[in-house]
Amino acid sequence: MQYEYYLEEIIEAVKGCSLNTKDAILENYDNILENLVDIFSKYKKNKQMRIFFIGNGGSAAIAIHMTADYSKNGGMTTINMYDPATITCLGNDYGYEHIFSKQLEKHIKQGDMLVAISSSGNSANILKAIDSAKMRGAVVITFTGFNANNEVRQIGDYNLYVPNTKYGIVESVHNIILQQIVDIIR
Repeated sequence: MQYEYYLEEIIEAVKGCSLNTKDAILENYDNILENLVDIFSKYKKNKQMRIFFIGNGGSAAIAIHMTADYSKNGGMTTINMYDPATITCLGNDYGYEHIFSKQLEKHIKQGDMLVAISSSGNSANILKAIDSAKMRGAVVITFTGFNANNEVRQIGDYNLYVPNTKYGIVESVHNIILQQIVDIIR
């Protein structure tokens, strides 16, 4: 069929993913998933450790979806960062770039995890949120795409990168991987 090229592009993007850790760069999909499943499994075992998912636009939709799935299906403690009154209040009072960092200043603690999803990897509010989380001793996992040298990818503890420059492809791969992780843990 003439439209299968899109699925082929998603498959190639999945196969081309890499995960930068403190110790290595993983490029084998099974190794990437094994590492991520191990990390998230620790949060399932310890109910005191919480997971915060953030993103903008399509990545926000993924973040909200995963907040629900990791709680309901994964049995993990997740925190929703998308209350409309809170986001609009913080955006109005401090600027949009602070909608996540101001919430994290109050709620994230050492040992918690921030999952920052950003196709471009250059969003100011995501960068400020990562800084806020790291200052409080949280673990940061990033999901990015587009430019391999994007800012977000440089500052997480674990950085999943999708080698593609199309929003639909990058967001689809982020969603597939995050969904696969929780389904494996389930």
